[in-house]
Amino acid sequence: MLNISNNPINRDEVLKDQSAYQDVMATSASRRLVYLLAGLFLVGFIILFLPWTQNIRARGKLTTLHPENREQNIHSMISGRIEKWYVSEGQLVNKGDTIVFISEVKSEYLDPKLIERSTNQTDAKKASIGTYQEKAEALADQISALQRNQKLKIEQAENYYRQSRLKVVSDSIDYQTALINYEIAQKQFDRQQKLYDQGLKSLTELEKRKQKLQEALYKKISNENKWLSTKNEFINAKLNLTIVQNEFSEKIAKAKSERMSALSSALEAEGDFNKLSIKQSSYVRRSGFYYITAPQDGYVTKAIITGIGESVKEGQSVFSFIPANFDLAVEMYVRPIDLPLIQEGRKIQLQFDGWPALVFGGWPGMSFGTYSGRVVAYDKAASLNGKFRILVAPDPNAEDWPSLLRLGSGTYGIGLLKKVPVWYELWRNLNGFPPDFYVEDLDSKINKKSK
Repeated sequence: MLNISNNPINRDEVLKDQSAYQDVMATSASRRLVYLLAGLFLVGFIILFLPWTQNIRARGKLTTLHPENREQNIHSMISGRIEKWYVSEGQLVNKGDTIVFISEVKSEYLDPKLIERSTNQTDAKKASIGTYQEKAEALADQISALQRNQKLKIEQAENYYRQSRLKVVSDSIDYQTALINYEIAQKQFDRQQKLYDQGLKSLTELEKRKQKLQEALYKKISNENKWLSTKNEFINAKLNLTIVQNEFSEKIAKAKSERMSALSSALEAEGDFNKLSIKQSSYVRRSGFYYITAPQDGYVTKAIITGIGESVKEGQSVFSFIPANFDLAVEMYVRPIDLPLIQEGRKIQLQFDGWPALVFGGWPGMSFGTYSGRVVAYDKAASLNGKFRILVAPDPNAEDWPSLLRLGSGTYGIGLLKKVPVWYELWRNLNGFPPDFYVEDLDSKINKKSK
């Protein structure tokens, strides 16, 4: 009623026939409302002093703790063409099992007997190395033999040279003796001639002296001729010694040159052999790349190059692969403002996609369907999304994670921090303050549990 009239209206008289009004006015509703509000206020006041665990919330996904256990793309080491698949997608394979066969497409590798022929070339070049080495050894033996013969020949020539020199000396002495005898015979003949002219000697004696003079002249000329001949022999012996030295030096130098050429050819052949060996090993190694095998036990998740006869380039992904055995971990991204609150060993409560959970962020003990983890690592630099990545592994002291979890599934994590009253947490959020920096003494906790 607006009460704009001066005539008062009796409300009870007007509403006495309304049953709802009579029921309401018959109860003490105002008193109950007071009790209810007082009770709610008391409960709310008590809740304000209950302990609350500060937390950091972040989303992430399931991954593996070790990089080699994560999903990986298997690449082709060579360019080729898909010829045959030996497995299907999702199939479990063991380490070393053949997955796909690739044929060759490059012209220089199309020869079906390429490895055999390259092996023959390598063997032939290796045999040529042995031939050159044997030739070098034979020339070394020849050089040794020439050096021995040179020594003997030089000794022989030197002996002949010494003999010739001594013979020259001996013939020279004989010549000087014959010359002196001739001079004496000439003087005796001259004296005999004077005595004959004076009549003191007979003609017979003069003729005898003349005969002796002729004999002395003959010996002189003969010894002179012999001496000159011996001098020629001495000169020839000296020349022969020089010829022997030069001849053997030339032969030895020629043998050494041929030996060096043989060794050079052997080294060149060895270099060619190494090149051929490397090429042969490359051919053998390349033939092993025709079959792509499983690097470890796991599952072929997806074929990237699917068709038979489809070409694949060198280094191109052929299929994706997930190892069968792996250690699960959660990859989450936290804000830079929350990074100082994250240390290795920090406890994280996790909720996995597909696993229903009733989550109480501040009361983890009352949460249902959540699982515990511990921070094992965090990046030292921000990711492309501007946040920092952390890795969370299962907590060994808590319940095991579900065995049916799969890589890539989404997760929701709550990093548990310091315990504070509820009123303090409300006050902190209203003022926009970050959670309290709190370092958990993990070592002391472990020691307490062990005691």
